[in-house]
Amino acid sequence: MKPAAVPLGPAGAPPGAPGAAASVAPPAAPITRVKWLAAPTSSAWLEQALAHPEPLLIDHAHCERKAAGVALQLMFRYPSDGALAAVLSPLAREELEHFERVQALLERRGIALRPLAAPPYGAALAALVRRREPQRRLDSFLVAGLIEARSHERMALLARHCTDPDLRALYADLLASEARHFGVYWVLAEREGPRATVVERLGELAAAEAALLAELWQEPRFHS
Repeated sequence: MKPAAVPLGPAGAPPGAPGAAASVAPPAAPITRVKWLAAPTSSAWLEQALAHPEPLLIDHAHCERKAAGVALQLMFRYPSDGALAAVLSPLAREELEHFERVQALLERRGIALRPLAAPPYGAALAALVRRREPQRRLDSFLVAGLIEARSHERMALLARHCTDPDLRALYADLLASEARHFGVYWVLAEREGPRATVVERLGELAAAEAALLAELWQEPRFHS
């Protein structure tokens, strides 16, 4: 049986995305429903995350570093695309700044940044990226955007429900940048073909992303 969904508020999405809202609501306001996502996060995930803040924080650090790596990987894959580098270079720097902030919080709490077993989420999404160009570019942008969108949605939930003031402040402070990041990937995806084609492929990948999260993984992770 699938876990129940966490109730969400009005619809929201990155500028230019299907059903976009004018802005992302702050944590104190009703949490936005990100329309990139085919299904909202379950209440079971939120309960698990709130009950195990330490491994979730460690995983958060790993996620920020991986996100910087994704942006750099795309820059190396398409080195002649100056417009791509112009938006992904600052995005990678910001992801590393987020990593450093989470790492500093771990150090203040005496928690080592240790390796964690990875859920199938990331590898399964990467496997859906088509291997021939230009489909590969489109899928790469959409998958990266979906991961950022899910991060944004879950940080909003944690900012609203977490009782630890330091963690609540961390998640709330990162909301705007996470929303901007998935907005960047949407704009990049829009360059890759007719809007109807991009939206159709987004729907396919979003459905797969939601299916990967339908069953709760045994350990708390940001994307599990």
